Amino acid sequence: MSEQKKGLGRGLSALLGDAPRPAEDAQGRRDSVREVDIAQIRPNPAQPRQHFDEESLAELAESIRQHGVLQPILLRPVEGGYELIAGERRWRASQRAQLHTIPALVREHDDSSSAELALIENVQRADLNAIEEAEGYQTLIGRFGHTQDNVAKLVGKSRSHVANLLRLLGLPDSVRQMLMRGDISMGHARAVLTAEEPEALAAEIADKGLSVRQAEELAKLVKPGAGYDIARASARNARTVDTDLAALERQLSDMLGLKVQVKHGGKGGTVNLTYSSLDQLDMICQRLSGEPI
Repeated sequence: MSEQKKGLGRGLSALLGDAPRPAEDAQGRRDSVREVDIAQIRPNPAQPRQHFDEESLAELAESIRQHGVLQPILLRPVEGGYELIAGERRWRASQRAQLHTIPALVREHDDSSSAELALIENVQRADLNAIEEAEGYQTLIGRFGHTQDNVAKLVGKSRSHVANLLRLLGLPDSVRQMLMRGDISMGHARAVLTAEEPEALAAEIADKGLSVRQAEELAKLVKPGAGYDIARASARNARTVDTDLAALERQLSDMLGLKVQVKHGGKGGTVNLTYSSLDQLDMICQRLSGEPI
């Protein structure tokens, strides 16, 4: 990577509080925090994060009302004001808290380095879902000419991680939305990526609350030429799940000396323990609390 990109990394460390302030940027200039009029700030069009949880924003706004903004946002000067590079969540919450100004670091950055910093901050804070992260990588590759290797080094991830996320952009929009909402996980999404009917398969996975392993098995059954449609494959997969649960029940029963029943469905389930005496109940309580029996 170039010395410029190493400088960007140092700048982000200062922003995130990992380096003492005042810090120096790549050109040796010292930063100073200033109060900037919130009305003069506009969002970053290259911001990879698209979803902002309303409840979380409300909690942050209340904290800001009581304690103020504890960490400055990062801006760059543009015609008519400033553009956000990092800290959009704090900026949005400050608006909700009806602040007129916000502490900020103002630096000169071009479009490319602004997009890099916005992505790095979100990735380091684990603020992005898989689709947002993939779209951020795609922006750096398609718009600013980065390679997958460069992107991986930039965000501190493996090249395979970047490549696997980029593959998710080939999913149908409805499946991408399910992933963004948390209806399915990245593992589920990868399982249906090459399926003949990814949308129907993803819906079945979410409806049945299948694990990633179960989703992978189901995806294998409905591949072209496998002889199974989704309904038949799901029924066969359900029988496999029932067999696995029965084996788990037997194993737990042997360990505890109690009747154990496991019920799984949707996104979760229950584990029922049946006891026949107060001594057995006391044993259950001791095991759950970690006390020696």
